[in-house]
Amino acid sequence: MQLQAPTPAPAPAPTGRRPLLQIGSALLAGLLPLLASPALADSSAWPNKPIKWIVAYPAGGGSDFLARQLAPFMGKQLGQTFIIDNRPGAGGSIGTDAAAKAPADGYTVLSGDNGAMVFNSAMYKKLPYSPSDFTPVGLMARFPLLLVVHPGAGFSSASQWLAELKKNPGKYSYASPGIGSPHHLAMELIKERSQTFVVHVPYRGTAFAIQDLMAGVVPMAILDTAASLGQIRAGKLKPLAVLSPKRIAQLPDVPTFEELGLKGVDVSAWQGLFVPKGTPEPIVQRLTAELHKAIALPEVKARLEDFGLQVVPGDGPALGRFVLQETQTWHALIKQRKLAAE
Repeated sequence: MQLQAPTPAPAPAPTGRRPLLQIGSALLAGLLPLLASPALADSSAWPNKPIKWIVAYPAGGGSDFLARQLAPFMGKQLGQTFIIDNRPGAGGSIGTDAAAKAPADGYTVLSGDNGAMVFNSAMYKKLPYSPSDFTPVGLMARFPLLLVVHPGAGFSSASQWLAELKKNPGKYSYASPGIGSPHHLAMELIKERSQTFVVHVPYRGTAFAIQDLMAGVVPMAILDTAASLGQIRAGKLKPLAVLSPKRIAQLPDVPTFEELGLKGVDVSAWQGLFVPKGTPEPIVQRLTAELHKAIALPEVKARLEDFGLQVVPGDGPALGRFVLQETQTWHALIKQRKLAAE
């Protein structure tokens, strides 16, 4: 007798519903990648490896100086090393974009300034990042800006400098650390207030600008105190005016532009700490707390102030509001002056 295979049972008629177990499995499979993402991962173990600190400008400038002063102390407090990663170029856009595209896991922080977080979005037609790609951690310091000249350039005072510029529009040039830097925009504000014209010579960072200024290649520059005070004290550079409401303690004999009759010339470079958007809030809060703790250390504060920095700690929300105010002010000037960068 020949055995016949059993007739298969008919498939159940479709009901439009999947079994509950199957639905649950599908949902779990979809949630697993999210549960493993940095934003939802348990941040209690952070940090368990070195943290990268991106500085979007070359070594030797004010941004680099501030990061290297704070990094060792913050690293000691957190029990991990901060590795400074200088990524200069395009007015800070290259380094800032790298930070924006980094994982939001607390292992990348950025020194953001008014160039990268305010000016660039108005100066560049195409920007590879947006300031909204970041979460602010806290303000760190302001860098007072100075009008500095070569000692042999023939300028005896700020008043004489201003008179010479008015008499000879376009005759002189000035150096800045780059297009769209606070130093560049500061001179644009001076030119607008004084109705003068000076040719802009942008460099790839403060160190290169100072090098040519000391060599007499350019007669003047707008520089920050952190980068220039050493050369000023050595007599290699001559400060003519400070772009602050009041004279600064490190250079008490240097007048403000307010004293020269130019109102509203109050410009400083500033530095804040930022992380990629989506970084877990507990990590952001921890970074803010450790940043404030490091800045408040007497030896850190003394060293920063000795280099002319004004320590102005603030939390993330305060920094966010400050960036918004700066954006409203400077975008109007950039539009008025028809400034642009490529």
